[in-house]
Amino acid sequence: MWAWWRLDRSVWWLLPGMAALAGFAWVLAQSDTAGAGRAYAAYGGVYVLGAVLWGWWVEGLVPDRFDVVGAGLCLTGCAVILFGPR
Repeated sequence: MWAWWRLDRSVWWLLPGMAALAGFAWVLAQSDTAGAGRAYAAYGGVYVLGAVLWGWWVEGLVPDRFDVVGAGLCLTGCAVILFGPR
């Protein structure tokens, strides 16, 4: 959406974003109700990591130590949520 709306890219840039969102919704719908929150937490961590990598690879914004540490904290938190003993 951002590339199309703000960077004046082709409307075709919307398709990968819509496909990713539909894929996420489909995966989330496959989990049982008790696990849906955990799946959503995992998505959050992957989203943060993806945002940092996107900025680096597509926009040329080299991540600084705070970006790396922040993304690492998010992924660590997701791992605790997903894999913590229950």
